[in-house]
Amino acid sequence: MSADDSIDVRGARVLVIDDSKTIRRTTEGLLTKAGCEVRTAQDGFEALGKIVEFQPDLVFVDIMMPRLDGYHTCALIKANAALRHTPVVMLSSKDGLFDRAKGRLVGAELYLSKPFTGDELLDAVRRYLRRDVRRAD
Repeated sequence: MSADDSIDVRGARVLVIDDSKTIRRTTEGLLTKAGCEVRTAQDGFEALGKIVEFQPDLVFVDIMMPRLDGYHTCALIKANAALRHTPVVMLSSKDGLFDRAKGRLVGAELYLSKPFTGDELLDAVRRYLRRDVRRAD
């Protein structure tokens, strides 16, 4: 158990961007079961419209996607004044130092290697949840 286990993720708004239907469904299922409100997108272009409307507390984005990859999607999120404080977690089957560094350069807060566990996914949500949004007062 990590120290963050006490953080309640219920009600957290999470956007999952991945071109794999399996990853989207699995991630959505795990997060929904934990009480998160989840939206999904199959690529960066679809995600850009959803992120403005949905205003997520956290974004998970796959690196390798057609049309608009995860690096460019993250860079666009971080370049937008209204969205730049939204934490972005990169998802990838590539686990190289270069890929992690490139993710940091475009503003990603964390990098999860596929396959990731449900615990790793929820730990990321707890770690980057906007605490001011979660307050009950």
